[in-house]
Amino acid sequence: MRQYGLSKQKLFGIIHRPERKEKGIAPGTTAVMKTNKTFFRAKQTTLAKAWSYPRKAPGEIWLMYKDVNSLQMGQVRKIISAWRYPGISKPGEAIPIPEDIRQALINDDEFK
Repeated sequence: MRQYGLSKQKLFGIIHRPERKEKGIAPGTTAVMKTNKTFFRAKQTTLAKAWSYPRKAPGEIWLMYKDVNSLQMGQVRKIISAWRYPGISKPGEAIPIPEDIRQALINDDEFK
C-alpha cells in the first residue's frame, strides 16, 4: 500500500463503492476498481501554488479480495492485493498474465 500511496480509508471506499466489479485472476476472488480522476486547473503562476494543489495521477486503483468464512468472526473479506493501473482498462477484458504465474495461482492452496 505504501508503494502505491494508498491508504486504508481509500481501500475501504473502493470496496464499498466500486465503479466496476469483475472476477479476480485467482480462483474465488473478486476484483473491484475505481478510477483516479484527474482534475485540470488553470495554469499556476507560482511554485507555492503549484505545490499546494497537486493533481492526481491518471489511471485506476484496483483491489482484489476473497470472501472467507471464519468460525470466530463469520464471513470476512480478506484483501489479497491492491495496485494502481497507469492506464484505463476495458470492462470484461482478460488480464494478460504469463502462463507460469497463472498456473502458480491455480495450484496455490491458499486461494482454494
